[in-house]
Amino acid sequence: MRDRFRLITPIFFALLLTIHAAAPAIAQDQHSKFDAALETALQNRIDARRVGVIVRVQPGHRTLVRQQLDADGFAVKAEHRLIDAISVDLPINALVGIASHSDVLSISIDSVLVAAGGASVSSNTSILRETLGLTAKSPRGSGAAVALFDSGIYPSPDFQGRITGFYDFTRGGIASAPYDDYGHGTHVAGLIGGTGKLSNGMYQGVAPGVNLIGFKVLDSSGTGTVSTVISALEFATAHKSELGIDVINLSLGHPIFEPASTDPLVAAVERAVRAGIVVVVAAGNYGTSPATGLPGYGGILSPGNAPSAVTVGSTDHRKTAIRSDDRVDAYSSRGPSWYDGFAKPDVVAPGRSMTAPAAQGSTLATDHPELLVADASGSLSYITLSGTSMATAVTSGVAALLIAANRAAIQTSHPSLMPNAVKAMLQYTAVTLTDASGLPYDRLVQGAGSVNADGAIDLASIIDTSVPVGTWWLMKGIQPQSTIGGEKDDWSQEFIWNNTPGYGYAVYRNLSTWGASVTWGDNILWGDTIVWGENILWGDNILWGENILWGDNIVWGENILWGDNILWGDSFTAGNNILWGDNILWASP
Repeated sequence: MRDRFRLITPIFFALLLTIHAAAPAIAQDQHSKFDAALETALQNRIDARRVGVIVRVQPGHRTLVRQQLDADGFAVKAEHRLIDAISVDLPINALVGIASHSDVLSISIDSVLVAAGGASVSSNTSILRETLGLTAKSPRGSGAAVALFDSGIYPSPDFQGRITGFYDFTRGGIASAPYDDYGHGTHVAGLIGGTGKLSNGMYQGVAPGVNLIGFKVLDSSGTGTVSTVISALEFATAHKSELGIDVINLSLGHPIFEPASTDPLVAAVERAVRAGIVVVVAAGNYGTSPATGLPGYGGILSPGNAPSAVTVGSTDHRKTAIRSDDRVDAYSSRGPSWYDGFAKPDVVAPGRSMTAPAAQGSTLATDHPELLVADASGSLSYITLSGTSMATAVTSGVAALLIAANRAAIQTSHPSLMPNAVKAMLQYTAVTLTDASGLPYDRLVQGAGSVNADGAIDLASIIDTSVPVGTWWLMKGIQPQSTIGGEKDDWSQEFIWNNTPGYGYAVYRNLSTWGASVTWGDNILWGDTIVWGENILWGDNILWGENILWGDNIVWGENILWGDNILWGDSFTAGNNILWGDNILWASP
């Protein structure tokens, strides 16, 4: 078996190819209310088939549309007040009639979601905390809470009673005792906050003091639906304060079928961020063509295309603490995002051959006993998996450490760090990685760099969020450098806003930009005469702006055809030019 397996079925992957092949024609129709998946279904005249869809409506008009759907005899599954939408099952031949309703804004397929992680037969390692710059004296994340939207959480002793809530949305969102019939969620939870108790601390997670809240949205096969996740996001957002949610971990995704502005899952993620929750999302495992094995760009999954989410790619830490030998995994999805051309991922983190608690009796543990790892007593209590799911969990743990460190640093009451500030700090303190030839990976591969828990904690610990907006919020100076594994690593000192790297000291000030009301990438004025907006030059040859069309005839490297429109190749290295969309020339910065 390969060192990992894809949790995407052949049918699911064929759908990805079919939809993206049709994307250019759909993207040109600015008046269509359908996403690419539904447009393709209509073009293929699949009249009799029923399909689950999510109908987004004009604010305040949800009841009227619901009444019409009920009157027409369609099976409404749920209303989503968070994003003014309704999920419903109906025949495909009814779509055009519903789209003609003046209160209907858009209709999206209620897509199947899958976990973005898989099995690994590579030998496991316990170097995770060391490669993040953490030691036994580092903060443990106590006082922070991460909500996992996954297949559940098995109550392993490694969690020591810190599963403070569990809601099963595969059964309508009922509160229940924690369980995990697939096993992916337990592994993710262990990377975030496992103590390693069963392994005498060997397989300890990033934030072993953090509280965990389970939202089961995936079934025993590791799949779920968009509408289920939206319902869970709505509940988590509404009950954020009473549950104490600081971070949401979404180690799952589906192909992007439409612009972020109409994507219902993206909308729900953005609403959660506006509510003050840091949302960390997997980039996906589509960095290479399944047919040729060649690398390609544009494989980011939804909701990794959410502007305000922290989208995470995967690295191989090579079983060493030092960063100089780390590499971005070939399977890790690269940006930009379909339709919008957002620069993603935002950061990368260790995701290959990660060992964490196994869910006893789960599908993964039962079907792949060769992946189980013994604990201190010899029992097979752990499992080794790889993928951007694992990297996302690591980043969620670092975000929790950052938030908890900031709270602990100031004894008096002060506002919590908002999600935009947390995202900027994760990027600013990240470490730039290089490939095997010693050249830095481009920003569509690694984002701002690899997450650095040591640096993020140091920066968060000297920020006073109570100071007036527009003023310096550092309580003392800081050296933008960390020592990890005996090596000194410079911070990236950048964050990518509106597809443009931002340098300078903006992250050192309490700006309105960090507020909950600002969507990441909005066109605003920053600090010392740094203007972020349309048509900003990035690097020497890269022009980003609102007038660039993505999705049409994308050329990658050596023009190896994958699907009908996406061309893959293996020659994209630093300095090479690549043609994207309508004759827009790009080069790696």
